[in-house]
Amino acid sequence: MSNSFLSTYTLPNGIELKNRLIMAPMTNFSSHSDGTVTEEEVNYYARRSNGVSMVITACAYVTPNGKGFHGEFGADKDEMIPSLEKLATRIKEQGAKAVLQIFHGGRMCPPELVPNGELVSASDIPAENGGVSTEEPDKKPRALTEAEVEDIIQAFGEATRRAIEAGFDGVEIHGANGYLIQQFFSPHSNRREDRFGGSLEKRMTFPLEVVDTVKKVVQEHAKEPFIVGYRFSPEEPETPGITMDETLALVDALSNKGLDYLHVSLFDFFSTPRRGVEDLTKTRISYLQETINDRVPLIGVGSIYTAEDARKAFETGVPLLALGRELIIDPDWVQKVTDGKEDEIVTEINKDKQEELVIPDPLWNAIINTPGWFPGV
Repeated sequence: MSNSFLSTYTLPNGIELKNRLIMAPMTNFSSHSDGTVTEEEVNYYARRSNGVSMVITACAYVTPNGKGFHGEFGADKDEMIPSLEKLATRIKEQGAKAVLQIFHGGRMCPPELVPNGELVSASDIPAENGGVSTEEPDKKPRALTEAEVEDIIQAFGEATRRAIEAGFDGVEIHGANGYLIQQFFSPHSNRREDRFGGSLEKRMTFPLEVVDTVKKVVQEHAKEPFIVGYRFSPEEPETPGITMDETLALVDALSNKGLDYLHVSLFDFFSTPRRGVEDLTKTRISYLQETINDRVPLIGVGSIYTAEDARKAFETGVPLLALGRELIIDPDWVQKVTDGKEDEIVTEINKDKQEELVIPDPLWNAIINTPGWFPGV
């Protein structure tokens, strides 16, 4: 039984990962209301950072009007650097690379978390799934001006500089899950007629300029190799919405950007496309791998609970795999595989072990009160 995923992997920038398993970014709702990290949150990360080779944190907002969650930590001003440093230090002490996910919530932000309760997006189109703008017509987002869009692109760069100063090993640009970067790429939320919208190519302008700005900041400020990754969602259910073929066009463009990895956001690793490609029985991962064609590493993810699940996923040729809920359920997942005790991996949340699992109250309450999100609830 080969566990090739325990072998090392070298990213394009030369940084070596000690294995091919990564902690996926997951919101934990547990920061202070001023955007600084709590001790509970730092302990939660530390508890999960010694088996995996890299930890991608929950998202950090890059501007005050991009705060998308209660208890989200911030990277929007220099005062946040000591808070971010605390997090980076504890993750790295356990032997993992620390990567800060940077983000803007756009129209999905709760109004009470953003200045004047004003939601912004690519256009003034309310969300169809989730978010306040879905339920309350008077909460529809305001379209950002071109100058504001450019400011937000710069803000992603500034957040990257803060991550460098805080000692992180990298950043992941959050272009997935319906947030602002995806809102610019999506024909549902982007009805603009300036350089940031219109054709498929123009809808890629914002995501690609964020990438360019982040990479430029890394060149200017990082003294040693610094990881830059990009996360994306393959499709949207809305009509119009992002289709698989549009995502493949974006992924093709991103693959030429000199990134260190691309990270797909999937609930199920083996899921198949909804529309936009000829063969709907072929997995999204296969389509992505073909398009990328070895230009940049792809991180796969999605309901990988056991070591056997991981082996099957790696058989598809993806070089890296992210574990999300699995590491919340069993923080020792990777060590158990390493020690030949994979049959001891816990695959359902144990409702009596919050303290032992080092899960902060806000995250614990979300898990226990959201049936179907975690096995065992």
